Amino acid sequence: MTDAHPALDGTAVTGGDAARADAGPVRTDGDAAGAVAVAGRDSFARIIAALIRVTGDWTLAEDCAQEALALALERWPADGVPANPGGWLMTVARNRAVDALRRASTERRKLEEVAVLALADPGPGTGKEQVVDDRLRLVFTCCHPALPLEGRVALTLRTVCGVPTADIARAFLVSESTMTRRLTRAKTKIADAGIPYRVPAGPALAERLPGVLAVLYLLFTRGYDAGGEPAFADEAIRLARLLERLMPDEPEIAGLLALFLFQHSRRDARRDGDGDLLTLDRQDRSRWDHAAIAEGVAALARTRQDSAGARRGGSGVREDGPYVLQARIAACHATAACADATEWTAIAACYDALVRIQPSPVIELNRAVAHGYAYGPAAGLELLAAARAGGALDGYPPALAAEADLIARDGGRERAAALFRRAAALSGGEAERRALLDRADRLLA
Repeated sequence: MTDAHPALDGTAVTGGDAARADAGPVRTDGDAAGAVAVAGRDSFARIIAALIRVTGDWTLAEDCAQEALALALERWPADGVPANPGGWLMTVARNRAVDALRRASTERRKLEEVAVLALADPGPGTGKEQVVDDRLRLVFTCCHPALPLEGRVALTLRTVCGVPTADIARAFLVSESTMTRRLTRAKTKIADAGIPYRVPAGPALAERLPGVLAVLYLLFTRGYDAGGEPAFADEAIRLARLLERLMPDEPEIAGLLALFLFQHSRRDARRDGDGDLLTLDRQDRSRWDHAAIAEGVAALARTRQDSAGARRGGSGVREDGPYVLQARIAACHATAACADATEWTAIAACYDALVRIQPSPVIELNRAVAHGYAYGPAAGLELLAAARAGGALDGYPPALAAEADLIARDGGRERAAALFRRAAALSGGEAERRALLDRADRLLA
């Protein structure tokens, strides 16, 4: 998150007719393709989750959901958009699954699955708790720690978000066939390892939730970084909203959502007219998404409402978790009227707490920057030296940029310019490199 602070920056068409009968009256809509896209985005995960729950077959579930979307693209332009698009898609997908299972029903279990699917109610009458459980099962299964981290991200994108495999492959810099094999391996791992399709309960939930949130965080970062896919950041926000609705008593989820919203609110102001990255102090704050900031403030407020231990049967006050703390830091930037109005002492205090519960060289680096702005460059440089003592930040461009920024603020403009140029030479991204060279040039102008 580069602008966190100024320094670092084939099947018969049985399903279609049944769907029309189940889904209610049809209305005419000129933008049928758009309606399919919206319905698919809103219903894809619910359809797949429901079919996986009954059949246990990930590939069948995904194929049937895709066939339902394809049939909608074929029929809705001529027939009109159903009054209940999601119910229409669910009915078609369910009927396609029934057809497939009937053709393969050589075992009693398969016959039982056909009966369950044939009786299932896919429309709005479906119990809310079942829909909630289905979606949570899907998210927690895709994010199971037995899968490699990038496999979890890719499977979440494909199965929960419905992102085409080709788009995922492009983001991961691999071919579509390679990504298809990765996704197949992940699904096979779930089946062969007997990974349960369920939401963990009790202490196991507390153990697993950070892993789920880490997947969302990585997904957002892949969309937010300078060379990322912006749509991935949008999907991470959508998933965080969904997860908070499904698990409203988990403050870290609300904190993560707030963090995403604060960061993403700056997406239209992060670059100048030439496409170069701008640090926070140089961004036009009128171009920030203030509706997203307001939503982030509301989400962050919900973490305070949940901080009282009484909601979980305890007493006293629970400390903020890492995502809530990061959200509080981002809120200080997002709500400041101008760069000079940023509450750096509050940011420094949040980093002090964050480094205690989640120590890492990068967090120590950011803490040094925050202290440098809150208490002066000398204080920041002292903490930066301590953060670099173990060598973990050697050759790390953001560390060099942070040192350069602090030195420049302490009057050493030429030395700071040299450090910015050194950071640029080590930077792996063209946008970051240009931004660092620009900072060096402005110091010597």
